Amino acid sequence: MNIWLIDHYAVPTKYYPLVRQTIFAKKFMERGHSVKIFAASTVHNSNINLAGNKISEEIIEEGVNYVIIKCHNYEGNGLSRIMNMIEFAVKLPNVTMKYEKPDVIISTSMTLFACISGLWIGKRRKCKKIAQISDLWPETIIAYGMAKRRNPAVLFLRMIEKKIYKMADDIIFTMEGAYDYIIEQKWEKLIPKSKVHYINNGIDLETFDFNKKTYCINDNELQNTELFKVVYAGSIRKVNNLGLLLEVAKRITNSKVVILIWGDGDEKKELERRVKKEHIKNVLFKGKVPKNYIPYITSCADLNIAHSTESPIFRFGISLNKIFDYFAAGKPILCDFRAKYNPVIKYKAGVDVSGKKIQKIADIINEFSCMTQEEYDTYSKNARHAAEIYDFERLTEKMIRIIE
Repeated sequence: MNIWLIDHYAVPTKYYPLVRQTIFAKKFMERGHSVKIFAASTVHNSNINLAGNKISEEIIEEGVNYVIIKCHNYEGNGLSRIMNMIEFAVKLPNVTMKYEKPDVIISTSMTLFACISGLWIGKRRKCKKIAQISDLWPETIIAYGMAKRRNPAVLFLRMIEKKIYKMADDIIFTMEGAYDYIIEQKWEKLIPKSKVHYINNGIDLETFDFNKKTYCINDNELQNTELFKVVYAGSIRKVNNLGLLLEVAKRITNSKVVILIWGDGDEKKELERRVKKEHIKNVLFKGKVPKNYIPYITSCADLNIAHSTESPIFRFGISLNKIFDYFAAGKPILCDFRAKYNPVIKYKAGVDVSGKKIQKIADIINEFSCMTQEEYDTYSKNARHAAEIYDFERLTEKMIRIIE
């Protein structure tokens, strides 16, 4: 088959770590299919622009063929970013006309403009059209308090969203409870459950295991078997509220527990000052490392923390990439938030908390640090079993079944 993946942000992963489309492309090609990824030239959260002099250019990275469409730079989430989204969607049809007709177009919802543009191309070229919904826009805007439900911009985006769901031959959601959302919008008569599918973000176990053995770190705490190591790996920004982990650390009673924070961000220096000022001795900031070191770090942990601010959007499920890294590490997971359809809870690979949770988190960490080996090993085995379920090998087979 000739497969096109359309995703505004899916540039080569060395520029931006959005790996889903790239891994699917590789897995499709391993099975003998031809694949192109269409993406904007702008690299999100950076000032990098991959555009040359032409309106579009092909880049081959790691054997994957990317078609990069020239778009203007933007900063933040204002008007320039919206114009960037529209620019990509408008230029996309003319760029795709240069290429042989695909058998299927998988068009991703971030952004809605790119997604519906991809579906229109599919309709015009008479091929199968699949919408891949990675974020519930505009519901996410409402959930995070950025706009009211009756805001004109929200209503406009809702209209596009509904059109996407109707146009698509099949819809793939990364959230397991997506059909709850369809019912909530009262769209179930227009969008039958038979065309709604669930494929969460996953893990490439072969790559994870290779990186775990190949990219190791010489770190005193990480390799100290006398310590109970709680690991957080990710951004350290105000929006992540990692100050919560400092408060948790103060309440941990087991002196062998240490919280290791790997990552960087605009709040790192402030949190480091707090650790020093408040004499918090069981929290260490380890800095940022390349992603290929994460498998080793999370596998050396005794407990991995999936950290997020609670959100109403979680009632439809979650698709945090780090959860699948944690599954592959084969160690228990603590989710410091409550979510419906949480795969950590579904596969009994860890626990979650909600509400006034600082003391609860500390209590759970203390419990894990004193747990019997048998109980601890059960969580670990369940985590690795979940990783096998979400291995991209399996997810790709599921995707191909939907295509066919």
